[in-house]
Amino acid sequence: MSYEFLQTLWFILIAVLWIGFHFLEGFDFGVGMLLPFLGKKDEERRAIINTIGSVWDGNEVWLLTAGGATFAAFPHWYATMFSGFYLALFLLLVGLIIRGVAFEYRSKDANPRWRNLFDWMIAVGSFLAALLLGAAFANLARGVPINADMMYTGNLFTLLNPYGLLGGLTTVVIFLLHGANFLGLKLEGELRERVNGFAKRLWIAASLLYIALGVFTYAAGFWARGIVNPGIVPITAVIVLLLTGFFLNRKMEGWAFIMTALNIVLTQVTFFSMTFPNVMISSTNPAWSLTIYNASSSQYTLTVMSIVALIFVPIVLAYQGWTYYMFRKRISTDKKSLVY
Repeated sequence: MSYEFLQTLWFILIAVLWIGFHFLEGFDFGVGMLLPFLGKKDEERRAIINTIGSVWDGNEVWLLTAGGATFAAFPHWYATMFSGFYLALFLLLVGLIIRGVAFEYRSKDANPRWRNLFDWMIAVGSFLAALLLGAAFANLARGVPINADMMYTGNLFTLLNPYGLLGGLTTVVIFLLHGANFLGLKLEGELRERVNGFAKRLWIAASLLYIALGVFTYAAGFWARGIVNPGIVPITAVIVLLLTGFFLNRKMEGWAFIMTALNIVLTQVTFFSMTFPNVMISSTNPAWSLTIYNASSSQYTLTVMSIVALIFVPIVLAYQGWTYYMFRKRISTDKKSLVY
């Protein structure tokens, strides 16, 4: 395999890992953020947590794998992003730690105050992670300040610009909608009806924010680079999000979930298509951008990684698919059936 082919292949594989993370962890974050608002009683909150209790930690592995693959395949990309975005990534890690601790310790004490504290920790950790991820990807799509030495020259507040915050807020609301649709598939009874009503309101906010972000992205990305027609993928992403409302109104939860999943997947495909062959666009000088060619590992390294991935990736995917199949049943708020 040629060196250029391997560089392109690993860009695609890393993109797939990020797409998988956003799709799977997206409804995890959404469920976490909805927890204290939808669950009125402890049994309801426990049922909501149990919808993702068997999969949330496995979904986070996609993030670890994406980071590890970036480090091995594109070390200059990893070095620039993880050093430049250090504080933002540290806060992301804090959010993930808060969630993990809360999931594990919530049921150690039956005191309502104790459980309410950890419920809010799950919500805050999920919100923080979703907001920072959305802001980071929005900035990467538009470009960030990078000098000729491949060094990020901004700071945390550089990322928290109006466009970045719009990207972060849009990601939060899309994940909320995705999580609500997931809960509609997994819950029963009155709580299920409450979730579906909440999802309809979220869909309106998500559609408005997504269209606003799309307009600004088109102006900052496609239009600024002389591309008049953005292509079928981003247009389809808008269409499937709008169709979510159609299915929600007809209580077709499965199709509503598929539509938000497609929206997240197509949004990520649009992002990576916009940037290719760049991995980090320099807003200081486009010539200083990091690409798959100047940021990659050696041909030998990429070849060995490809062989390893070919063997183990199908095994991991099969195992995770089996996990979702085994825990596919709906969850009741009946206290006798709940697992704490």
